[in-house]
Amino acid sequence: MFEIQERDPPKKHKWKTKKRLKMQRKREKTKRKEANKRDPRCIRPKGQKKKQKFPTAEARIKYKIEKAKLKEALLVEKLKKYEVPQVQGPNPKEDLLTGEERFYMKKMSQKSSNYVPIGRRGIFGGVILNMHMHWKKHETVKVVCKPCKLGQVHEYAKELARLSGGLPIEIIGNDTIIFYRGKNYVQPEVMSPVDTLSKKRALEKSKYEQSLETVRRFIAVAEKELELYHRHIALYGDPNTRNSDFVYGSERENCGKTLSEPLDGSNLNDKESSSDETDSDFKDFSSDETDLNASYLSGDGENKIGTETDSDDESPFLDVLDSHEDL
Repeated sequence: MFEIQERDPPKKHKWKTKKRLKMQRKREKTKRKEANKRDPRCIRPKGQKKKQKFPTAEARIKYKIEKAKLKEALLVEKLKKYEVPQVQGPNPKEDLLTGEERFYMKKMSQKSSNYVPIGRRGIFGGVILNMHMHWKKHETVKVVCKPCKLGQVHEYAKELARLSGGLPIEIIGNDTIIFYRGKNYVQPEVMSPVDTLSKKRALEKSKYEQSLETVRRFIAVAEKELELYHRHIALYGDPNTRNSDFVYGSERENCGKTLSEPLDGSNLNDKESSSDETDSDFKDFSSDETDLNASYLSGDGENKIGTETDSDDESPFLDVLDSHEDL
């Protein structure tokens, strides 16, 4: 009569209580802590961190180099766990290709778009599996290695040829290898070899390798810095032990002379006598100036000046006129 619709049972943990939410966050926190313990950046010698004060820059640099070398040794020990021994088996016969066949395979692989990437993990089981999956329908495959250091492509080519059994035709640039599967190719039952790492372990190994590389670079930079510090000390001396009077002796002597001059009695007497002379000269000059001003205001100066000019002018001109009259 009536259709019965079956409903899904209500979700038990759809709405979480405060206690359940708190427990979930606690579990997530512990999981993050365990993941951080495996992080190579957190690897360091056992013991609590202590902020140390160093007396000299040399002691500080030496302490950093010592700690970095300890971390380098720890990372080398960690990387030994990821070494996989090579499996000894029958070596397959390599197919000999002529120049024309190589050229043809190269052109065909460049036209096709199938490729296998090699990333930061490097070569692991999944890379070999992808190559065999491509060889199922294609004769060639491109292997693109990014990021790749200079000269690392040839190492990748040898390792991939050993693990996959393919033939490297050509290396294009610094990051691409073309592989040929072979004329009598048969797909193996186990496509990812036994002597390879898993994807997870390959990522962990790449992290340790990256950390080791940065530590070694840091040690090289610190040693160079220590060498420059020793060279600076050889030229200018140690700043903590050298005598500052020896460096700045001439300047201090000059300053001492200038400061000690006013304290002598002779210098004070000479300065007082010179000041008295200047004061007397100034007084004489001011008295002469006041006399000139008074005479000018009274009018005596003008009469004297006029009489002097008249007496000076009359005598020569009158003599000349008398001489002309006599002639």
